[in-house]
Amino acid sequence: MKSPETKRQTVQPAPAWRWLGERGLRVATGEATLACYTMLSAQSFAELEDVIPSDDSLLLVLRRGATVSSRLRAALAAPLSGTPAASGKLHEIVVEYGGSVGPDLSRLAGQAGMDVASYIHTHAAVEYTVAFLGFQPGFPYLRGLPPALHAPRRASPRLRVAAGSVAIGGVYAGIYPAGGPGGWQIIGRTIAVLFDPQRPAPALLMPGDRVRFVPK
Repeated sequence: MKSPETKRQTVQPAPAWRWLGERGLRVATGEATLACYTMLSAQSFAELEDVIPSDDSLLLVLRRGATVSSRLRAALAAPLSGTPAASGKLHEIVVEYGGSVGPDLSRLAGQAGMDVASYIHTHAAVEYTVAFLGFQPGFPYLRGLPPALHAPRRASPRLRVAAGSVAIGGVYAGIYPAGGPGGWQIIGRTIAVLFDPQRPAPALLMPGDRVRFVPK
């Protein structure tokens, strides 16, 4: 059983929030973003149209004409007891690493002081959590990238990155759902379809889901 002091150390302070326009509330959540997202998503707030996680914050979108209920105010004012383990769906993403589909892999491995095989093993050995979606529809920002693999975005973005490209951007790993310009470091490619507007749930990955990369 945890001591009272240990419990105090795992309690996140109540998140601060402010208005964005007439219907948006930006909630500063820090490391408790997924915990707050899970808490709000698990409850039914009639005034909420959407809850959108981002980097260390949530955007709450109210329905037109709705006001913030006392119950939602209380939920936002309440501290969160720690950050629960991700409980979303586990996805195994098969990746072809290096070569023409991963043009930055060899250079990144060298910068990390690894050979290519060790770099691939390190990248695929951990479980990632979808922190939020952004940039493109269905683009997952994946937390859990080993510190040795952290790498800044390219100084000059590519004009064209292929759909399915597996990439590194700072502390995040990511996957490009569609082709287009991009500044992340490309280390491989998957044939998994990250976003399909014809599916009942267009985005394959959702905040809180877990990802494991499987070398092809």
